[in-house]
Amino acid sequence: MQAFVPDYRHIVQAATNQEPERLPLYEHLISPKIMEQVLNTEFAALIDGNESERLEFFRQYCRFFQTMGYDTVSFECCIGEVMPGSGCLGAHKEPAIRDRADFERYPWDEVEERYFQKYTPYFRALAETMPAGMKAIGGVGNGIFECVQDIVGFMQLCYLSVDDRQLYEDLFRRMYEVSRRIWERFLREFGDIYCVVRFGDDLGYKVNTLLPAEDVRQVILPWYQQLVALIHSRHKPFLLHSCGCIFEIMDDLIGTVKIDAKHSNEDAIAPFPVWVEKYGDRIGNFGGIDTDAVCRLSRVEMKEYITDVIRQCRGRGGFAFGSGNSIPDYVPVEGYRNMVEIVRELRGDFRA
Repeated sequence: MQAFVPDYRHIVQAATNQEPERLPLYEHLISPKIMEQVLNTEFAALIDGNESERLEFFRQYCRFFQTMGYDTVSFECCIGEVMPGSGCLGAHKEPAIRDRADFERYPWDEVEERYFQKYTPYFRALAETMPAGMKAIGGVGNGIFECVQDIVGFMQLCYLSVDDRQLYEDLFRRMYEVSRRIWERFLREFGDIYCVVRFGDDLGYKVNTLLPAEDVRQVILPWYQQLVALIHSRHKPFLLHSCGCIFEIMDDLIGTVKIDAKHSNEDAIAPFPVWVEKYGDRIGNFGGIDTDAVCRLSRVEMKEYITDVIRQCRGRGGFAFGSGNSIPDYVPVEGYRNMVEIVRELRGDFRA
């Protein structure tokens, strides 16, 4: 078997809707605990150690992606984690902002510095340990909607959409201003590490968008458009990760926001080939197999599933293959290995 030689240009081709010579593997996130089991090496705790330990974390982190046949290293650092009073979204904390007075008191101007104080050592270590032929995909995690939810809460945000429309709109505007400053600095200081950039913003659930589609168009997508224009001005393709049924706003995301590629698919909403059939003539599509299927299917069943998906998607624009969401702790390592090995077999990595 020939040694795998990564080439990040394959993922760039997929993201810019060109069919690459070699089908790239892609994951939005992979749990470091899964990585430890695959590599048979404990390293996850080192990320928050001293400089030497942090470098060792990223050496192992990058080694994982190269070992498994990826052309890029997926890595992002989320804004929500450094926002004062955050935690409504994941930890179900009480809102930091309930009214105009809270909004005016909120330390918006501190967020940028908090972000880079925490994450600059990570980005520098990633740059220092990046293997030849690879670049990163990711960047500034959390989109505007998720950040607003993280300090306001979804329920409170819905109340504000009726009770104080101006505050509702101002929250998204202010979050955009914070996000833009972070993105500008990130692209200036660390853009060379990244070949494709993204943020994750789950705009939908199983049957619709979380906010009314017209609200998404009015208070979120204009700010997306500004951020994507900034990213394009630095000659980077933009990948949107968004879970849920967002078909109602996809034309806006493609035509107005001008995303280059989209990730996330769930069979209960629409299998991956449906996304490719609908949008493969305009954007790259990332995903392929429902994460639930990675957990449940035998290798034989999974090979049939993956082979059929790839067969349906060939010739329909650029795409990269992986789970439709991510590989969290609960995914069986055997299921994850099976997925990767099947794709690599189908693309010819394991020729004698």
